[in-house]
Amino acid sequence: MNGGTGDLTGRPVRWGVIATGGIAAKFARDLADEPDAEVVAVASRTREKAAAFAAEHDIPAAYGSWAELAADPAVDVAYVATPHSAHHDAARLCLDAGRPVLCEKPFTLDAAQAESLVTVARDRGVFLMEAMWMYCNPAVRRMTELVREGAIGEVRAVHADFGVDLPPDPSHRLLDPSLGGGALLDLGVYPVAFAQLLLGEPSEITAWARLRGGVDTHTGVLLGYPSGPMAALTCSLIADTARTAVVTGSAGRITFSRGFFHPRHFTLHREGRDPEEFTGTGPADSFVHEAAEVARCLRAGETESPLVPLDGSLAVMRTLDAVRDRIGLRYPVE
Repeated sequence: MNGGTGDLTGRPVRWGVIATGGIAAKFARDLADEPDAEVVAVASRTREKAAAFAAEHDIPAAYGSWAELAADPAVDVAYVATPHSAHHDAARLCLDAGRPVLCEKPFTLDAAQAESLVTVARDRGVFLMEAMWMYCNPAVRRMTELVREGAIGEVRAVHADFGVDLPPDPSHRLLDPSLGGGALLDLGVYPVAFAQLLLGEPSEITAWARLRGGVDTHTGVLLGYPSGPMAALTCSLIADTARTAVVTGSAGRITFSRGFFHPRHFTLHREGRDPEEFTGTGPADSFVHEAAEVARCLRAGETESPLVPLDGSLAVMRTLDAVRDRIGLRYPVE
């Protein structure tokens, strides 16, 4: 299978961007100077918004509907950057058209929607990947290699937090339940995905949250595993937390400073040795690494990425569903 693209020999991968918000703008900026990537189209719910975005980022084609972008043969792969509640519908349009998809995290609003996308992609042999840029980050990739090589022994605990002090603006998308707002899906997905990268899907899930206006604003999660490890994770819209992560093993620990989800470096601590600093290659706070992984997969004819496997994305969505069940959070569209 070629993942739904044409011949990519001797030319950049041509991207279409669905949505025109801040994440879409960052994606377009990050790819602007990449020789193996070119943004050739943008789509919004209105042509006016798409045209304005296209003019700002020097994109040749602007569409007033997602379906038009999905049908454009000049687009090799679509990047879905809509609010969470629209991820499924936008990605499904593209997959139905045979267009490969990179879909922003959280993959979808819930596990059932994620299962639907994965089933369609696998049945049709079309490339699909969640835009979990953390998994593609060079420092995170090096950390996972060290853990698998036994650098810290058996992993026994993971601690991670991601909190911001959001201004109390009721119009903000993160406070809008109709858009899948709240701390968990937007921020908490990172600590959960970080823990499951190292420990897999948990067998036990405990959670507590402060709910306000139909979304969670302050949430804590404890994940348990049959062999003994645990993960203690927090996310918040009302507290500017340290945004750090620690992986503790039987023979040492690995620490990430602020911004563990797009780190430039980390530190390996082992008893009897000086701390060892590891630094990733290339930019840290950039989408270029996930775009490069998509390009690699498409050129290799792969329909799933080994760095961001679909089964892993489904497992994270199941955990997020379980957390929402524990804290009593449901969205109007469900």
